[in-house]
Order: sequence, then structure tokens, then C-alpha cells
Amino acid sequence: MAVLFYFLICVPERDNVMLSTTLSVEAETSGRFKLFRTTPETTEFNKLRKRLNRLTLQAMKDFSMAAASAKWLVCLSGGKDSWAMLGILLDLKNRGDLPVDLLACNLDQGQPGFPANTIPDFLDACEVRHRIEFRDTYSVVTEKIPAGKTYCSLCSRLRRGNLYRIAREEGCSAVVLGHHREDILETFFLNMFHGGHLAAMPPKLLNDTGDLAVLRPLAYCAETDLARYAAALEFPIIPCDLCGSQDGLNRNLMKEFLGEMERKTPGRKDTILRALAHVKPGHLLDRNLFDFVELSPKSD
Repeated sequence: MAVLFYFLICVPERDNVMLSTTLSVEAETSGRFKLFRTTPETTEFNKLRKRLNRLTLQAMKDFSMAAASAKWLVCLSGGKDSWAMLGILLDLKNRGDLPVDLLACNLDQGQPGFPANTIPDFLDACEVRHRIEFRDTYSVVTEKIPAGKTYCSLCSRLRRGNLYRIAREEGCSAVVLGHHREDILETFFLNMFHGGHLAAMPPKLLNDTGDLAVLRPLAYCAETDLARYAAALEFPIIPCDLCGSQDGLNRNLMKEFLGEMERKTPGRKDTILRALAHVKPGHLLDRNLFDFVELSPKSD
């Protein structure tokens, strides 16, 4: 059966090019298989694939992520985590376990040397619906942040604002991010050690205006598993040359801290993750969460 392709190219203003790819139903279905054209036929990979699918489904169930007929903007940076997320979500959709429409999206932030054609060429070859947009946030970040300071905070805010806008333009109800188990744990310890408060990355939240959900379906997935998955499927990995290139980041120190803890006591990361889901406010010191004033012995 012949497959028809329709391409829509929109140029809203100079140097900000948006590319939307619309595929027929037949192409969308075949695309889910083409993405897995290099899938290893090994017991080890099959176990890895099943584990990641199971953990992702569990996270979506635990945090009520998937709603029938919803449309998700799947944010694709080009790193191993977001590529793995796209593969897992398409796999689940193909198996009938994910009743949502998926649109892959890459925001080209204008970083020098970024291979602009790598992601769209790969997605085109796999017949995966996508949108590519260029916004030079790199220049803004490097202009506003003094040399030697961390870029992550401003870069993240600018990227998130653009992704929210794109999601609205595409009629999406959710922005889906590739943060995994280690990202959540590192954020928790960063906030505790450097921010003086207990907070991590919630697997599901609403944006400030309340019109979009932000989802992290890989919340239970291990970073090492995602790396092995992305490598096995031969995704074209693009390293981050902005925040990822900076030395001495506190997040890197947290990664080393957790890695050493896991080496000494295997399974510790999963234990800490479970702890974040079983909070006892009365055993902490936050007077906004627990009424210590009314806590007094009963009199006869």
C-alpha cells in the first residue's frame, strides 16, 4: 500500500523556522516499527525493553498521566534520555498501552556546532511525526550569565517557555520530558544540601497557567538502562555543549555521590525513590505541614 506524506513548513519570522510533519495513519503505524529496525534479538535486550516499558507504564498509572484521546508533545533534545523516552512511548503506543497521540518536538537553541539536520533526518527516516523549531536562546544565556556561572537555570526557563508555546500551537495537553530516576534523586539532594528544603521533580504537575500538564514518565527508570536502550537502537545521540560542558556543577557532584552510595549498597537509589513517595510530615520539622501547636497530651 502506498503511503502518502504531507509536509507543512511555516516561517513565522526570519531565522525562526518551524517544521511540522504530518503523516497518514499508515505511515504513523509503520513508523513505530521503523524506529525499532535495529532492535537486537537478544534475551538481554528483551528484558531491558520489557523492564523499561513496565516501569514507564507503572509511573503513568501511579500518577494518572495518560488520558484517552490526549495529545502529548514529546520533547526531544537529542540526548540519550529523550531518545529512549520517544522509543518507549512509541513502543507502548504500538502495543495499545498508551491511548494518546504523540508529536516529537526538538527545539534547536542555536548552540554553535549543533547538527541541525541529525534529528529531523532520523525522524523522517523512521516516519515519526515531529516538529522542529529554531530559537536562539544560546545567545541570550551566554549574554546574561557571567562567565563561570551555571547556565542551567536560565536555559531551562527559556526552553520551557518555548515548549509551552509550541504545545499550545499544536493542540497538546501535555509537555513530556525525559527526566529519569537519577534526575529526580539528584534534584532532591541538590535542594537539601544547597537549597535548605526538601523537594524533587514531581512526575506530574501543571504549569503556572494551569492549561498544560508537565509529565515525566521515566521517573522510575534508571539512567544506565536508558543509555543501554538508546545505544542498542542506535539513536543519533547529540551531547549538550552548553550546560553539559561546564565543569564543577553541583549536579555532577550529586551524581557522583549517588553513584558511590549505590556501589557500596546496591539498591539504595530505589530505596530513596520509594522514600520520596512515603512522606511522614509529622516526623519532619515543617510547621506548615503538621500542626505542632495542637499537638498536646490529653487531660483527664
